[in-house]
Amino acid sequence: MSVNYDVIIIGAGIGGLTTAALLQESGLKTLTIEQHSKPGGSCSNFKKKGYTFDAGASLFYGFGDKEHGGTLNLHSRLFDRLGISFKTIHDPIQINYHLPNNFNVCTHYDQKKFLDELIKRFPDEATGIRQFYSELDEVYSVIGSFPAGSLENLSHLLWIGQRYPSKVFKLIVQTFKNMGETARKYIKNEELLKFIDIEAYAWAVRDAESTPFVNAGICLADRHHGGIHYPIGGSGTIGEKLVEGIRKFGGDVVFGVSVEKILSEGKTVTGVKLQNGKEIFAKSVVSNATVWDTFQRLLPNSNFDSQAYSFDRAPSWFQLYLGVESDAIPEGFNVHHIIVDDWNTYKTEGGTVYFSCPSVLDRTIVPEGKHMLHLFTTSNASDWKKPNPKDPKYLAQKEALANKLIKKIERILPGVSEKIDFKLSASPLTHERYLNRVQGTYGPLFRKGQYVLEKPQNRTPYKNLFHVGDSCFPGQGVIAVTYSGISCADIVLKIFNKRFRYL
Repeated sequence: MSVNYDVIIIGAGIGGLTTAALLQESGLKTLTIEQHSKPGGSCSNFKKKGYTFDAGASLFYGFGDKEHGGTLNLHSRLFDRLGISFKTIHDPIQINYHLPNNFNVCTHYDQKKFLDELIKRFPDEATGIRQFYSELDEVYSVIGSFPAGSLENLSHLLWIGQRYPSKVFKLIVQTFKNMGETARKYIKNEELLKFIDIEAYAWAVRDAESTPFVNAGICLADRHHGGIHYPIGGSGTIGEKLVEGIRKFGGDVVFGVSVEKILSEGKTVTGVKLQNGKEIFAKSVVSNATVWDTFQRLLPNSNFDSQAYSFDRAPSWFQLYLGVESDAIPEGFNVHHIIVDDWNTYKTEGGTVYFSCPSVLDRTIVPEGKHMLHLFTTSNASDWKKPNPKDPKYLAQKEALANKLIKKIERILPGVSEKIDFKLSASPLTHERYLNRVQGTYGPLFRKGQYVLEKPQNRTPYKNLFHVGDSCFPGQGVIAVTYSGISCADIVLKIFNKRFRYL
């Protein structure tokens, strides 16, 4: 680590790395400090017995081409800006849903195929289905025409407003809508409305009425435009390639180093103090920690009430990683699946089971003759106790939930429990430990009635301190935190009187 930095970034999650890469490429001197041994945060991977498992995220937007994805293909544009080669595999189906009452549907890249499947199930709702998803498309089309930049940068907003006045007006109207109320304008069938709920819950961990329509327009429309892609080598390659880009332009990234506190003089941030006692100073600091970790742990005397953000704290996850014999996975099996057995319990622990099989697309992540499965469901750290690493009650709790998840997926993969070659599970306490996030949370969640623009931006109450990641606009998800990183780079460069070049 050199002595003088323009910007210190705390945390090498995708939001922090995106910020660092763009700042460094623009001529600032950056230091990114990560307490873990690898980059990416929840978008990383790990290797066990020849398998490469995704630690968290495995479904990715933003890797399409410019002709089909507009400006929302941020990952493609970001790596193009950095001059870094990045290879992905297109996935023709976003999610294969397995729902109550034998309701199975695939969200195809080909939107017509997807809508035809829905209409076949609900022929009386054909018009409403088309109208609802058409409105999502309109939102996507508007947002996809704007270059990504900070909503706190007045010059960016003025440029957008002058160039796209009618689209800006349309978007302002849409920011006051939620997904559920909009769906009910067009759709009456309660089972179909439950499907709209699980469409929201799949990525927002909220029902449709608590999900801003603008966010839904990005995720549920982009799957038919930019599409879904899987990084060859696993999710961790995204963070690794961003680190490569940062270092290519002379930036520093260090691992296995923890920040103890953010240094400040009054309300002005001056640098960071490491756990080994070393102090490093910079003109600005960007925190990729959650809002609670930033203002209650890294700035313990800030007197900043993070609950004033008025958002709910997202739960964590229980995750199960399985290596299986290749014949456990049938030919033509889809990568991403969601299982719900009962609409009354889909929001409870184990009520919605997510699982993926990325080795269907990428054979480099598994040994010869094997496949890998990644299963997960929401869980709360408060439900778990681990007085010591080998506590029998903790291990038994993990085993019981793991077996429950395996039983759930056997309705889709009969006999898979007999084909398991490797098994490893992770509780919310594991997430808290490795991601250094309070209770392993995945950030603040919208409440019903909140609007997308209520999400905090990158500025904080402290001078020279900025925030990036899922605590900021637009929220959770890899493409969302990438956007927050681009937005943060825009506003930080403005502080340094440097030009931000749109991707």
